[in-house]
Parts: sequence; structure tokens; C-alpha cells
Amino acid sequence: MRRISQFQRNAGLWIARISVASAAAFPLAALSQGKTAVEEPGAATQRTTQESATPDRSGHKRVGVASFYADDFAGKKMADGALMDPHGDNAASRTLPLGTTAKVTNVGTGQTAVVKIEDRGPYVQGRIVDLSPSTARKIGIQRSLGVAKVEVTPISVPLPDGSRKAGDGAKAAKGGASP
Repeated sequence: MRRISQFQRNAGLWIARISVASAAAFPLAALSQGKTAVEEPGAATQRTTQESATPDRSGHKRVGVASFYADDFAGKKMADGALMDPHGDNAASRTLPLGTTAKVTNVGTGQTAVVKIEDRGPYVQGRIVDLSPSTARKIGIQRSLGVAKVEVTPISVPLPDGSRKAGDGAKAAKGGASP
């Protein structure tokens, strides 16, 4: 009969704990390795309103990481009730109000596209926008990487009273300076 040392027993427990911690931190690990963590379809609809961020109606640009919708989301209902069109210029944001029109610029390539925020997400830490696959291609996001650093500049932001506010993107187009 083979004897197991105390070191081997402790090492086994340590490895088991690391494995559990690694599984819990998968989205962060996937982002740092340039891989896309994919959520189960319908997971966004199971979230509570407590998890959603406060709408940002400031109209100011933001810089962060963009990803794109997985193929499984094609034809699924988005937060505004429309069906997700993988060939359309729709996007998801946790903070921009639904109905916002924004210019998305890939910082690495300089390529841009105009999108309409029609859904909530992305729900992966560090990401600020999910794009339709066709929009992601337009701005040069490679499917192999799945993510890219982008600048999201609102052009038109809907307000609660039904009016619209011009964002930094509209001001830049008119030659005005951002506040």
C-alpha cells in the first residue's frame, strides 16, 4: 500500500481551491488572454434591475473594451423589444439609454460606425459595449480576438421627457468643443 505524505494531501487541497477560484474568475482571465467569454443566451433577461447601472445621459464620450454578440443571439429579443439583427447596426450598453445613437471608433484601427443602443449589456467586467457582428467587422474587430479598445461617442441621447440631447459626437460634427 502506498502512503501519501502530508505535503501531497495539502497540495491536493490547494490545487482544488485554485481550480474553484479560477473558474469563478473566468471572465477576467479570458479578457486578459484575449478570448471572449460567452454568456448563456437569455442570461441577460434573468438579471434584476438592481444589477443595471444608472443611465448616463451626459452625452460624453467614453473609452473601453467592445465585444460583439455571439451567433446564438441572432433573432433573440433585445431590451427595446426588437429582434437582434446580426447584419444591423445595433449595440448594447449598460449605461447609455436605449435609443441612444453613438459613433463607435476602434482605437487601434481608427475605423468607425454609427450604432443605435437597443439592448443591455455587456455583462463581462471591463466591457462598455456589445456590437452586432457586422458592426464589429466594419470597425476591424477580429473574430479571433473578439474584443478591441474603442471610443464610444454619443451623438443623440434620449431624455426622460421624450426630447433628445446632443452628445459629444454631434458637437464634434458641428465643430463645437466638448465641455
